[in-house]
Amino acid sequence: MTATILVVDDVPQNVRLLEAVLAPRGYTVVTATTGEEALERLEGVDLVLLDVVMPGIDGYEVCRRLRADERTSFLPVVMVTASGEREKREAIEAGADDFIAKPFDHDELLARVRSLLRIKRYHDTIATFLSPQVADLVAGDAASLESHRADITVVACELRDFAAFAESVEPEELMLVLREYHARAGEEIHRFEGTLERFAGSRLMVMFNDPVPCSDAPERAVRLALALRNAVWELAEGWTRRGHDLHPVAGVAQGHATLGRVGFEGRSDYAAIGSVTILAERLCEAAGPGQILVSWRVHAATDDLAIAQELGELSLRGFARPAQAFDVVGLER
Repeated sequence: MTATILVVDDVPQNVRLLEAVLAPRGYTVVTATTGEEALERLEGVDLVLLDVVMPGIDGYEVCRRLRADERTSFLPVVMVTASGEREKREAIEAGADDFIAKPFDHDELLARVRSLLRIKRYHDTIATFLSPQVADLVAGDAASLESHRADITVVACELRDFAAFAESVEPEELMLVLREYHARAGEEIHRFEGTLERFAGSRLMVMFNDPVPCSDAPERAVRLALALRNAVWELAEGWTRRGHDLHPVAGVAQGHATLGRVGFEGRSDYAAIGSVTILAERLCEAAGPGQILVSWRVHAATDDLAIAQELGELSLRGFARPAQAFDVVGLER
């Protein structure tokens, strides 16, 4: 996997040397000669090789500013400067991830770069699939994600008739629709601070109240389901002009589940296991185009917020007894 490295040094010979080491290994190198310029050239950068002594703000101050900005707080920084314990200590105190002394050993530099890029890819993967709050938990304390029980609220949603759509269009159009859908869904999931438990094609499952506790999980879940429906309706205007007939459906349920990491060495996910996830999926399955079906517990918790129509008891696949369901059509406030 390629990566972009920002080399910050005011000495042209040093910049050329670092480019000569990094570029043949497939890295894209961008450069800056001052700290101020470095802070303006961070777009798309995966790692910073940072000199200390430069005109204007020095490398220590650049590093402190990177750490103070949440957008770059996890960006790997390696200080490349003259040898000395004082410089090393100040670099670490400023927030640098590593330190390498001039003249540097090429193999050592490359090994440190590869190691920090692996950590960044891990963090980026977490941030892509989990809410920011959960990503922070994983990065800071993975033990907090071990197996446990919790009362959660689950939102399951999908695009009705997506399977037929996928069979009838070219792969490029299919992926375009999915990218548009996932981008809007991701915005709403993060806005309501939900945890994306899984997604497959057009199917999404989001949970609230774990691993980050919240006192208003049913309300957030219902608001998210409505926001997702509205977002898909907006997208559907463009899809209809391209000849696609896709409709949002959702199910929301509340109950206890076992949560934690599942998987195998080299690949694991954070998952919820229990009847509440299945109930949310079956309610979604039973929903008609544009409907948001919620369980009795969710309805009871959001009765003063949501405008809902009682549907009575529904026979849901996999459940021995019918489940009482309500169709949420809007919000009171």
